[in-house]
This record gives sequence, structure tokens and C-alpha cells, in this order.
Amino acid sequence: MSRWLPEVDEVLEASGWTPGRQVDTGRWRSMFEAVGLAMHDAAEAFLQEFGGLTVNVRGAGISCARTPFELDPELAWGEDDRFAEWGEWIGHRLFPLGELDHGRFFLGIDEVGVIYLVETWVASFGPMPQAMEHLVLGVAPRRIDEEYEPAGQPS
Repeated sequence: MSRWLPEVDEVLEASGWTPGRQVDTGRWRSMFEAVGLAMHDAAEAFLQEFGGLTVNVRGAGISCARTPFELDPELAWGEDDRFAEWGEWIGHRLFPLGELDHGRFFLGIDEVGVIYLVETWVASFGPMPQAMEHLVLGVAPRRIDEEYEPAGQPS
């Protein structure tokens, strides 16, 4: 039995995913650890299974448009401070997963397997495997940064 609806399986398989897929995450681990962003177990497990996939979904979704996403942490290279700051704010370590909507937003994962949209604000797609369904089927993430004040901004 799949952990997703059949439509999600179909979309992921069309993107190159197969059950039991194993991708070497060493390059991503080395890159980000060199700038102080450690890859935790949840990030490694996710990227081993889904790293390198480009998911080209489009059209109407459940609560927002279906938006393409690419699962390659290198697409968030240079944004380590953004992931570190938001991780500190939410109380979980965030590791980059890639980008959503052709670079408009970044995707990250915390150490308990929750997937986030990361920008100048942050929102949650929920925990895996539900988060993957939300991404594929067009379920809007829940914004969680409403009380956040960036450093140096007046209250």
C-alpha cells in the first residue's frame, strides 16, 4: 500500500521517483556543512529518496495552484543564513531541500520531517509524507511567521 494517493504516486514516478530510490547525499552534506549548516537525519533520509527530482505540476490545486518544485539543495546555495535564522526562530534546524516555483521560494526540512516554504517569511507544508501530498496536490502551506520581527526592524 502506498503512503500517498494514487495521483501523487503517478506524479512522483513521472518525475523519476521509484520506491526504495537511494541518492548519494554526500555532496550536499559537504557543501552546507562547510558553511555551518549541518545535514540532520531527516534531511538525509528525504534527500536520499527524493533528491534530484524535478516535479512539474501545474494547474488548479486543492487550496492553491499546483506549483513545480525541484529537490536539489544546491539551488539554495548562499542562503544558509536564511535557513539558520528561520530555524532558530521556529526552534528547529532547517536544511535546504531545493526550490518551489522556479526559484520564487525555497524548500527546507526540519529534524522531525516537517517541510517548509522559506522566503522572507516561513510556512509549513506539514510533516512527511503528508507534506509531499500537499506539494503535489496544491495545498497551501500554513504561514507560521506572523509575529516575527527581522533583526533591525522597528516594532
